[in-house]
Amino acid sequence: MNSDLNKKFNRAIELRKLLNEASHAYYVLDAPSIEDSVYDQLYRELVNLENRYPELITADSPTQRVGDKLSSNFPKKTHRVPLQSLDNAFNFQEVSEWNARSLKILNQGESKEDILTSIELICELKIDGNAIALSYENGLLVRACSRGDGIQGEDITSNVKTINSIPLSLRMENPPKWIEIRGEAFIPHRTFEGINKKRRMALESEFANSRNACAGTLRQLDPQVVASRKLDFFAYTIHLPEELDEIKYNLAKPKTQIEALQYLKNIGFKINPYNQVFLGLKDLKEFLNEWEIKRHDLPYSTDGLVIKVNKFNLQKRLGFTQKAPRWAIALKHPAAEAPSKLLGLTFQVGRTGVVTPVAEFEPIMLAGTSVSRATLHNANRLLSLDLHSDDTIIIRKAGEIIPEVVRVLPGLRNQYAKCLSLPINCPICNSTLISENDEAATRCINTNCPAILQGALRHWVNKGAMNIEGLGSKLIEQLVEKKLINSIADLYELDINLLEKLDRMGAKSAKKIIQELEISKGKPWHKQLYGLGIPHIGERNAQTIAMQFTNSSILKDVACKSPEVIQEINGIGEEISDSLKTWFSSEANQKLIRDLKRVGLTLEATQEEKLKKDQISDNSTKLLFGKIFVLTGTLPSLSRSKAKELIENSGGSISSSISTNTSFLVAGEKAGSKLKKAKTLGIKIIDQNELLKLLT
Repeated sequence: MNSDLNKKFNRAIELRKLLNEASHAYYVLDAPSIEDSVYDQLYRELVNLENRYPELITADSPTQRVGDKLSSNFPKKTHRVPLQSLDNAFNFQEVSEWNARSLKILNQGESKEDILTSIELICELKIDGNAIALSYENGLLVRACSRGDGIQGEDITSNVKTINSIPLSLRMENPPKWIEIRGEAFIPHRTFEGINKKRRMALESEFANSRNACAGTLRQLDPQVVASRKLDFFAYTIHLPEELDEIKYNLAKPKTQIEALQYLKNIGFKINPYNQVFLGLKDLKEFLNEWEIKRHDLPYSTDGLVIKVNKFNLQKRLGFTQKAPRWAIALKHPAAEAPSKLLGLTFQVGRTGVVTPVAEFEPIMLAGTSVSRATLHNANRLLSLDLHSDDTIIIRKAGEIIPEVVRVLPGLRNQYAKCLSLPINCPICNSTLISENDEAATRCINTNCPAILQGALRHWVNKGAMNIEGLGSKLIEQLVEKKLINSIADLYELDINLLEKLDRMGAKSAKKIIQELEISKGKPWHKQLYGLGIPHIGERNAQTIAMQFTNSSILKDVACKSPEVIQEINGIGEEISDSLKTWFSSEANQKLIRDLKRVGLTLEATQEEKLKKDQISDNSTKLLFGKIFVLTGTLPSLSRSKAKELIENSGGSISSSISTNTSFLVAGEKAGSKLKKAKTLGIKIIDQNELLKLLT
């Protein structure tokens, strides 16, 4: 066996072991060990391996059975009609491929005039709960079973009878001998929060999510506990006897899925109202994209959408594979968490010398975008993760934006894997790294380290600070690597002739940069203060401090001699005052201030800023005094900077993050995760018009 195949062989063994253990934990122990999205993707990895190398398939592979083991707590019942699971798609391209396969099967053997060019499809929300099979005889509920392994399920009739949205008798005058109903039991968000609140108060472990809570509830041995948790149910499938006499029972059998949903509603079931029929994929794609956003506003969880061939006669022609119907597919929502293979660690050195480990991994799709890198923050985080070479790691997007490594799956670790740690020396300048006892950060303290200088320069020229256009990262790298500058002040001694000689630079670009540098000398004092890159001094803090201390000399004296004065400022604490004292006590930083003044920067408040300071006391009489605003999304006619200016001029303040102290969230078009968090915390949400009313 060659080395590449040997790696694949070992990976298949690891995947089978982990997936089988996860199935046992979920189905038998009622104690899920990994998230559904992670299981799905690891399962798909194994399927792809076995498809490519059939010799890797073994009898115990989870790909070789329909379902998993049943719990021993409930009697087993065989389903009248097998309850098969659905194949999954993870993007629209895979939905298109499924549609193409369906057309190909349906058109086999057809004459030219009967060839189908499109299929009528129906799309329904995929409720994140637990599948239940309901058996009615002569209109009465006689049995309710869990999905189980698809062939047999657990008899949970007593528990299911406590779900008020499941009728104990059908709304039919003359019901047939038997009817089978399939649907999803679930726990709404508000109910789930109440369950976990009670468990916290009782010092019991909380459920990880509503789906696990639902599964655990349905397997309770005490139906009274089930009743107290107020499960809900949506029906989505009906099975009727093939030989049903429609005239005798005054019953027209549904011919399509959309008719079946209406039929379910007529006989007393609750159906999910969000379904739609499409002819072709174009409008379907719009529906899918729409629900990727709207699902967050639902009072219950969904984990995707189910797309089915609408006509039952076409479903019958398409048939089934060993495990799933060919006429349906589940499009999973972009994963909140996903597994990937670690390729290695790199180490970044920031402007303050902090060394940050960065995980490089095989690209994965996460929340709709491809990611391949994630910061690990510091040595403590690296240690807690216990990362080894070639580990399988779980990635998620914090706040749906920033990728982060959540944990490692040691069950997939190679026995020869090496433990990974921070380097002893700076990866840029090779200086010995230090780690203070009172902080997690590991630092390079060489002030001449090129990485530290580049970080300081990038911070100085960025939009929040001096906003010097044209001085991007690539140009800064050239200037530092060629040793043309050794400090921020050196930027102001560059000339056109020198800049013209650099890569991707011309006379016009060089002239523009020199002009931008000259303009930046007149930037407000708070912009200059923020640009200095003093630890813990963000844009907002810089503005607050600059308003109180109108030049660098005054700020230095207060920071070094009377730091307690700084701590008295609203929103400024000991951490910030200590940082200012440390920074201004450094001779290297004092030299930087002298050099900046020498090249033409004032490091002092402008006349306009001084006037604004004089007016600040008036704010206490204004309507918005003490109110904290957060902005999100795009406002119809106000830029974010203009909205910020209007709020601050009216006595309000701006924060970049939502908290319980937030007074208002001003939400515009394409509002992000802040909107969701504001709703959760009960923060008042207003639009541009409501903001303008507050300002008048």
